[in-house]
Amino acid sequence: MRDVVQRLDRALNPRVVAVVGDKRAGGYMWLRSLKTFAGALYSVQIDPNEIAGIAELGVPNYASLKELPETPDLVICAVPRTVAPRVVADAAAVGAGGVAMFTSGFAETGEEIGRALQDEIARIAREQDLLIIGPNCMGVYNARLGVRFNVDQPAGAGGQIGFISQSGTHAINVSLCAAAQGLFLSKAVSIGNAIVVGAAECLEYFAADPETRIIGMYVEGVQDGRRFMHALAEAARRKPVVVWKGGRTAAGQRATLSHTASLAAQNRVWDAVIRQTGAIPATSLDEVIDLFQVLARVKPATGSRLGLMAQTGGQSVVFSDAFEAEGFTVPLLEERSYAELGQFFNIIGGSYRNPLDMGGTIGSEPANLERLLRIMDADANIDAIAMEISATFMARRWTAHPEQLDAFVARLAAHCERSSKPFLAVLHPVHLESEIATARRRFQESGIAVLPSFERAARALRRAVDYQRFLADIG
Repeated sequence: MRDVVQRLDRALNPRVVAVVGDKRAGGYMWLRSLKTFAGALYSVQIDPNEIAGIAELGVPNYASLKELPETPDLVICAVPRTVAPRVVADAAAVGAGGVAMFTSGFAETGEEIGRALQDEIARIAREQDLLIIGPNCMGVYNARLGVRFNVDQPAGAGGQIGFISQSGTHAINVSLCAAAQGLFLSKAVSIGNAIVVGAAECLEYFAADPETRIIGMYVEGVQDGRRFMHALAEAARRKPVVVWKGGRTAAGQRATLSHTASLAAQNRVWDAVIRQTGAIPATSLDEVIDLFQVLARVKPATGSRLGLMAQTGGQSVVFSDAFEAEGFTVPLLEERSYAELGQFFNIIGGSYRNPLDMGGTIGSEPANLERLLRIMDADANIDAIAMEISATFMARRWTAHPEQLDAFVARLAAHCERSSKPFLAVLHPVHLESEIATARRRFQESGIAVLPSFERAARALRRAVDYQRFLADIG
């Protein structure tokens, strides 16, 4: 197909959207989700039992794509699989920008009729030069324009993360879980069986998309390995690309075949692809979101020497263990740092060798936090700073005195603004999850990366640092 990336731009930034086949039994999933769409929305439905329900939603309905008053940039196909080729042919006939095929039951079923119908759709797309996203997918999400495939997805303002997914559910979950952490997607594409638009084409699109600064993807297998690897390498040179690979076990590979009809590659091949292209590996939804946090909110660096700031002695030990297990070092500070710390640090129940056991020092005088951060920032032995925020001791105090939380957040935000060194915090949920959720949002709203465990923080920072080293090595 000619100009796939350019055509993707039209489908991902539509002015006119047509939904074919949405039904009351599904809760008019598509039409309700698209009520936030900033452009013109049309329904195509011939079932007389559905017309009144569509009218109640305030969406104009037509009997076919050929009757629409405008040419759709994006057609969403939600009809039975046997009807899908006719819808695709009509979309091509009216000059639609692309078709996102929610319809499933094709090659992923292993049935002969499913494979034959998918081949027929692919033939029409090839002969008519039509862009197809899917089938067996959720299609397109554009937060800024309000193009959604789930009613809970944020709409009206775009973010900086582009996401590609062979799974519709993962595309939804990433958009929702990222938003819960104050991180928002620019766009997402759920590609399903990927008979025309695959992961490589989407990578090429997002690499060039000015609204996207970070790329994430969930992938189970690819049809054109050589093109995918080239697209991944080119994208990773321009923007960080987080790759969550599904189907890494025997059971996962069996599920992959039934899910998207693509064979999962051997793990060692994928691992080599990740290393060679500079992509950032992830193995779960949690890791994807952690990496988005660090990539979006932590300044880049290539050094592995950590300054660790804990609030109790026991935490300082396991804090150090978590980061050293990921290949970081926790070095001694410069002598001048120790001299300055000795002037005010409370050593009763504390220690300032590195990691700092600083609870008594900042508990007695909160302003000491800024002094500690300035010392760490100026120390030539430290490349990055990580801090434990003790929910065990702080949650109830912050709930009773929210002004103390505001002051704490302000000090950390000011440090992040003035320092060139990466900074991230760890805030365990412990026993007061709702109170900590409120506090976590305050930190994140101020641009501070806050991870829920030492291990997850260390793993995410390790991979972000490795990516910066990759960029430095390739010049």
